Parts: sequence; structure tokens; C-alpha cells
Amino acid sequence: MSDTSAKNLFLSISNTLRNIDWILLLSVVAVSLAGLFTMNSFSAGSSAINERFFERQSLWLFISIIVFFISSMVDWSFLKKTRVIVILYFFSVSILLLLFAIGSVFKGAQSWFSFGSFSFQPIDPIKLVIILILAKYFSRRHVEIANIRHIIVSGAYVFIVFVLVFLQPDFGSAIIIFLLWLGMVLVSGISKKHLLAVFLVGTIVFGGLWFLIFKPYQKDRIKNFVYPLTDIRGSGYNAYQSVIAVGSGQIFGKGIGYGTQSKLQFLPEYETDFIFAAFAEEWGFIGVILLFTLYGIIFWRILLVASRGGTNFEILFGIGLAISFMIHIIIHVGMNIGLLPVTGNTLPFMSYGGSHLLAEFFGLGMLMGMRKSSRAVHKDTTENELVI
Repeated sequence: MSDTSAKNLFLSISNTLRNIDWILLLSVVAVSLAGLFTMNSFSAGSSAINERFFERQSLWLFISIIVFFISSMVDWSFLKKTRVIVILYFFSVSILLLLFAIGSVFKGAQSWFSFGSFSFQPIDPIKLVIILILAKYFSRRHVEIANIRHIIVSGAYVFIVFVLVFLQPDFGSAIIIFLLWLGMVLVSGISKKHLLAVFLVGTIVFGGLWFLIFKPYQKDRIKNFVYPLTDIRGSGYNAYQSVIAVGSGQIFGKGIGYGTQSKLQFLPEYETDFIFAAFAEEWGFIGVILLFTLYGIIFWRILLVASRGGTNFEILFGIGLAISFMIHIIIHVGMNIGLLPVTGNTLPFMSYGGSHLLAEFFGLGMLMGMRKSSRAVHKDTTENELVI
């Protein structure tokens, strides 16, 4: 490597590091470590059932951080081109269609690609594609978003993905796709009468799904939302055990490694769907407040970076990313404390699994890369406040 090439590489890395929001990154890593500590307490004492969650997730976290830095170095301005967005969209739809042919079934849903000991769930990166599509669409039409036509067109793009995910059937991810669209429509400036129309249409669609599409186990989950204790030995068992785990943590928690609900396996899927309950049992109310504080910092930094985007596209992408994380957190915590039906959604940066962790860090890395086009008027402020 010539001296010039080495110097250019050094400058590129140096600029990338200066462009990183270290408060955001450290907060995200802290949340991930909280998940790792909780998983480590599961593995203590060892059983094949635990599948070495701590070791595997530690590896995924390491890889995800590398992906974050690499994606931070990329100039993502090419994503503003309509042709690129269209290609990404049709590729995503093709991947979802391919699942019906060669996808693996896990927890009753044909939503995974399996390659030996490695499995991958494509819906996680596809959520990023949805955010990009909506950011691109609304960035050029934000002034006339009150026109119902733009709501229908954007909804059509998302509806195709929604249907393909729903038919897997992955009810939890389908709901997140819909809420992601709704959230981005709201921040884009929808009128109140159109918002009411959206909810009325949603109610009608839900009625049709209930009577024509929903399977018995899906109806049971929704019934448990209204009457969670009616079948605690059957369909309501998971939610009931989760509520017990959260409540038993009280103020200071039982201590790391002393969560009986998860250790004794009363609480199912404690490393993924119910990791918040397992964490709350061991860390208590104080630990939960600390966790929510970290998530609050994450949202603050994402929205701060988004607010200084060079164009509406960068701004809407950052907002969409924050909305996606918020939806996941609300649904996950809601189902862990018995306020929402169990849909099998992960907790961002904390639940076990490589697919969602890679996608989350990749999304944040893209946001960091987009900071290169931050508005010049904010340049000095950005460097003083965001670079530590």
C-alpha cells in the first residue's frame, strides 16, 4: 500500500470515528450487555436447552458492532435514487415469496432461511427497506401529504409486504409493518379526517381478518388480551408466567442468576420473547428504570441526528428508525406485563438472535453515514454536541 493510499485510509477512518455519535453507540451497547448478563444467568449451571445463549449472542454483538462501523463509512446518498429504492423493494418482495418455497418453519411460521446451523429471518432487514421506501416517498411529497392519494399509494407498497408476512403466518411482524407505516404517515402530516378514515378502514379490516383469516391460536392470543387469566394453563400460560416474573422482581430484583421463573423454566422463551420479564425479575424496578433511561437516550440521540439531516430523506429515515424501535419496545414490554397479546416480538438490542441485532446495528450505522450530509448550518453545533 502506497503512502498516499495509507493516508487516505487513515483519513477515512478518522472522519468516520468523528462522525459517530458515541453517546448513542455506548447506550446501545449497554442495553445489549444487559441482555447478555441476563442470558448468562440462564446458562449458569448448563443445560443443552440453554444452547449457550451468552456465547452466541456475544459473537453476534461483536459482529454487529463491526457492521455498524462499516456501514457508518458508506455514503448512503445513492439511496435517494428512485431506481435503487425500486430494486430494493422488489428484491424484498421476492425474498418473502421465496420463503414460501424454501423457508423453514419455526414456531408455526415459515419465516426463516436455514443453512445448516445458521438461520436467518429476512423480515428484520426488510423493515429497514420499508423505512427507506416511506422516507423516499414522503420526502418528495411532504407538502401535499394531505392528499389522500399519497396515503393510499404508500399504503399499497406496505400492504403487499404486510400480506406476505401475515400469510407466513407471522402476525407479530405484520402488525409492526402496519404500525411502522402508520407512524411514518402521522409524522408526515396526515389530516385528522384522513387519520379517522385510516382507523375506520383498519377496524373493518380487523373484523374481516377475525371472521375469515385468523386461526384459533391467533384468536386465543387476542382473547387473552381482554381476559388474560381465563386460561392460565393453556393459551394464557406464557403471559401469566411473564406477569409473575415481572412482579416478583419488586424494587431491587432477586439478583443476577436468581430469577426463579426463568431459571426453573416456568417462563418460556425467556431469552427472546420474554427477556424483559426475565430482566425485570432479576434487576427489579430500579433496573427497569435504568433500562428505560438507556432507551430514552437512544431515542433522543437518533432524533437529534435525524433533525439535522441534510434533506427530508435523512430526517424521515431517522424518525422511521426511532418509530420502529419504539413499536418493538412498546409491544414487547406490553405483552410481558399482560397489557398486550403475546405476538412473539423481540426487544431491540437485548433479545437473543443475530438477525434482528445485525439489522438494528446496520440501521444505526446507516444513520451515522447519513450524518455526512448534515446541514452545514448545524455543522459546528453538531460537532460540539454529538462527538464526544
